[in-house]
Amino acid sequence: MVIDTSSKETRALFYNSAEWKQKRKEILKRDNYECQWCKAEGRVTLAEESALEVDHIQELESHPELALEDDNLRTLCKDCHNKRHNRMKYKGCNSKANKWQDERWD
Repeated sequence: MVIDTSSKETRALFYNSAEWKQKRKEILKRDNYECQWCKAEGRVTLAEESALEVDHIQELESHPELALEDDNLRTLCKDCHNKRHNRMKYKGCNSKANKWQDERWD
């Protein structure tokens, strides 16, 4: 699948496509419906607590060939996704409590 990423409109077409919607479901399931950045810091952020989004590690605009590659996709909560893209509304993930403080993950 060749993806046109030349404009905001063509990227919107991609994000509304059946292929993307299916891939998004697969990635959320693969990542156990958890934000991967929060998980790496010992916190659990699930869909019930924050909107979960699927992030392109290598940006879609500059790497359209990786748009549907599993290794280029990860689940992030809205706060982490905003942090990753330096968006103004980022509140900060550090406000989330560590639910697993009593557990040790090696």
